[in-house]
Amino acid sequence: MSKDDARTEAYGTIDETVACLGLARAEIGTLAAAAALPDALAGLAPNLLQLQRDLFVAGAELAANPDAWDRLVDGQTRVDEPMLQRVETLLAEAEASVEMPREFIVPGSDRLSAALELARAVARRAERRVISLDREGQVAGAWLVPWLNRLADLLWVYARLVEQAGPGSTVTVRT
Repeated sequence: MSKDDARTEAYGTIDETVACLGLARAEIGTLAAAAALPDALAGLAPNLLQLQRDLFVAGAELAANPDAWDRLVDGQTRVDEPMLQRVETLLAEAEASVEMPREFIVPGSDRLSAALELARAVARRAERRVISLDREGQVAGAWLVPWLNRLADLLWVYARLVEQAGPGSTVTVRT
């Protein structure tokens, strides 16, 4: 497969999303080391790590040769419904803790929310790439596209949570 093949482009974009989430987790570590991480965000790093691991599953699904799709394992090498439900649960919990803005948000109020916005933007690009593949019957399972969609939504809400999690906040990220 060539480096500019549509499948390679899709799983490469998944890999970029993993890296962006790594940047966000590193920023959490920096804030925690400086005793500057709001208590309300204590559950964010483990959630981001799980999302990174789930992205590896998405990447494995996309990298699999169509001749080997019958050997993919739900939740390990192919995105499955429980993975989608997990993201939707995190999203519902996060949405319940944040006041939704009524205007467009310009990323950059802080490094952590900006890193999450970057991860969201890259996840949306991955979603677009995967939709193109899916239209051509080149996606092994039925859950990858909706999972990517909800993942990007979750990352957007997490960025809002970070922005709103200052001292005295009632915002809480659950693991």
